[in-house]
Amino acid sequence: MAHEIVIVGLGPGAEQQLTRQAWDWLNTCGEVWLRTSHHPTVAGFPAGLTVHAFDELYDRSEKFEEVYSAIVERVLELGRRPQGVTYAVPGHPFVAEATGPEICRRARAEGLAVRVIEGLSFLEPTFTALGLDPYPNLALVDALELSATLMPQFPSSQPVLVAQIYSRQVAANVKLTLNSVYPDEHPVKLVHAAGTDAQLVEELKLFEIDRSRSIGLLTALYLPPLAPDTTFENFQEIIARLRAPDGCPWDREQTHQTLRKHLLEETYEALEALDAGDPEGMREEFGDLLLQIVLHAQIASEEGEFSMAEIIQGISQKLIRRHPHVFGEAQVDGVKGVLKNWEKIKAAEKKDNGDQKYRGLLDGVPKAYPALAQSQEVQERAARVGLDKQADEVWAPLQAALERLRVPQAAQERGQDIGELLFAAAGLARWYKVDAESALRQTLLRFRGRFAGMEATARARGQTLNEMKPAEVAALWEEAPPQ
Repeated sequence: MAHEIVIVGLGPGAEQQLTRQAWDWLNTCGEVWLRTSHHPTVAGFPAGLTVHAFDELYDRSEKFEEVYSAIVERVLELGRRPQGVTYAVPGHPFVAEATGPEICRRARAEGLAVRVIEGLSFLEPTFTALGLDPYPNLALVDALELSATLMPQFPSSQPVLVAQIYSRQVAANVKLTLNSVYPDEHPVKLVHAAGTDAQLVEELKLFEIDRSRSIGLLTALYLPPLAPDTTFENFQEIIARLRAPDGCPWDREQTHQTLRKHLLEETYEALEALDAGDPEGMREEFGDLLLQIVLHAQIASEEGEFSMAEIIQGISQKLIRRHPHVFGEAQVDGVKGVLKNWEKIKAAEKKDNGDQKYRGLLDGVPKAYPALAQSQEVQERAARVGLDKQADEVWAPLQAALERLRVPQAAQERGQDIGELLFAAAGLARWYKVDAESALRQTLLRFRGRFAGMEATARARGQTLNEMKPAEVAALWEEAPPQ
């Protein structure tokens, strides 16, 4: 065994589950180093075997990454000895085991011989305990990786096995992440010590998992899938099916241009639901809006233009790149600092992409944007470079435009002054931190509601507004309750 590293898998935890090869090796190697001695199989080791363990490294460090790095370095050092080293890990050396693959990679890079003696992993007895065939789409997830995210990184329509739920705190962290997608009452199973005499399967609700008193080093969580129609991947499949040769004739005929009006309509319908403060309406309209985006992506994919994966990758990279204060080490001073840094990053991106054309600060505001919202946005951008008004100056342009409109004017001048008045009103809204477009939409909604009430009153009296005199209509307006 000169200058050789032998990595042995000890199986899930029962002595009889050691492979014949592993048992024979442990009977002849004379000395073994364990990643941890906290494993049931250790008690059944052959007599006379000298056993060392790296347990003290776990006590000295708070981060598993540091522990595993230290173990890798120590095993490589031991492997350079003339007699080499036998290193044993729970389960299989390459299943839910960070040290095994890294030792192999590092050892082979420096010319050290490596031999892996297979072991039964925790997976097989866990599948047996659950009565589960992992095919065709079970996802395997590490508990620590999962709890480090805010959203699960797997489709909820797939069954999932979360390994290494080794403490109630880890279970609580995992639950917190899963709750962003799965309901509290979602039925789950905790599998403890699979394949050992202490094996236990607990059927619980998701919200209960961190209350289990049986959680230990050999605990895993089984998460049954949600309905297939709850995932983005399934939604993409539906759209692709609609566009397939045997799909829907209408959907197959659509192009980017024919869908343009539908994208605009669905956007405004989503805004209407937002203005109404209607969560159910928002849910439905956001779905309709998402349909338009995915349809465009499917068409683009068929035409070889781009794919949904490229859309998502592009916007993901852009968000990370433009938020170095969140995903990097940059420091910014509040919202103004974020916006200022944002503009610098955008300018650098254009330069890096070979775009030498000068682009002004206002060029990024679409000219097709609604005029009132566009007015507020261009004033906001101008304010970022210091072209802003003080509190006592906000009213001046508004009052000046009103005064000019009080005197006789030519039609062209009057139109210009009304434009100045509306532009100044947008600036006033910005100063008071009110979204001008939303404020006007709310006013329109109130007007429409009051007008509809006036029409209802007229109908109740057997009349229509078209039949009434202006004075009667005005009186009816006063009767209509404000919205």
